[in-house]
Amino acid sequence: MSAKNAPANCRYTKQHEWVRLEGDSAILGITDFAQEQLTDIVFVELPDVGKKLNVGDVATVLESVKSVADVYSPLAGEVQEVNATLEQSPEHINQDAYGKGWLIKLKVIDKLALDALMDAAAYQAYLDAEAH
Repeated sequence: MSAKNAPANCRYTKQHEWVRLEGDSAILGITDFAQEQLTDIVFVELPDVGKKLNVGDVATVLESVKSVADVYSPLAGEVQEVNATLEQSPEHINQDAYGKGWLIKLKVIDKLALDALMDAAAYQAYLDAEAH
């Protein structure tokens, strides 16, 4: 398995979410690997702006032609912004998981929690281990 396109400026979870820190905010999405496993994403349920999330809370729900998947928040924070374009164009997640396919932006409570997440190399090693 490959973490292809796993940008070095992101951190990763074992549930295949990615986080990219931008100032006091964190952008959250699912990895390229995750979108490939889900196949064609047809619906995105986004949280309300202002919703407070703890680590492990369901942040978003994705529905594909194959299944429904919860996306968990890897960080605690408050939802500052959601990618509303996904409501009309959920395929952006499949086409550009780390760009136009981002899900939510969180105002982060504890940036140190980012250190508990995998870097790109560790995520690739995790995928390789899962393949066996």
